[in-house]
Amino acid sequence: MIKAIIAAVAANRIIGKDNDLVWRLPADLRHFKNTTTGHYIIMGRKSFESIGKPLPNRTSIIITRNQDYKQEGAFVVHSLEAALAKAENDKQDKVFILGGGQIYRKAISISDYMYITEVHESFEGDTLFPEIDQAIWREVLREDFPADEKNRYDYSFVEYKRVV
Repeated sequence: MIKAIIAAVAANRIIGKDNDLVWRLPADLRHFKNTTTGHYIIMGRKSFESIGKPLPNRTSIIITRNQDYKQEGAFVVHSLEAALAKAENDKQDKVFILGGGQIYRKAISISDYMYITEVHESFEGDTLFPEIDQAIWREVLREDFPADEKNRYDYSFVEYKRVV
């Protein structure tokens, strides 16, 4: 099973503030939907709660330490390992890891691919994406886009593949 991280990351590695995004890029939301539709998506409880509901045409696996946590329409597990085991047991060929920060820090060492939207702007925030070690990750695709009337910031869709 392919394990893939998907994230939108600012130039200063910020990915969020107060459990929410700090920018709006409609093109990134479309890219996220197109990339993850039909797959299992794994996220921490706070990330799930910031979304507010299970996303259509995807199977959500929520990671939480709270043994009593329940969420209709999603699977609840208590570790990244349990989330990956659930997807593997359900015969998934690819799974996407959506964060947040703690989940990304654990997942980056075991993931095969990363789908990163680089937002070419720095923001204030309280959650950072881990550093991408170029000795471990090779950029295999990049699409650059200028800001426009719908997307306020320059951005790039970048795919990385683990090489080590």
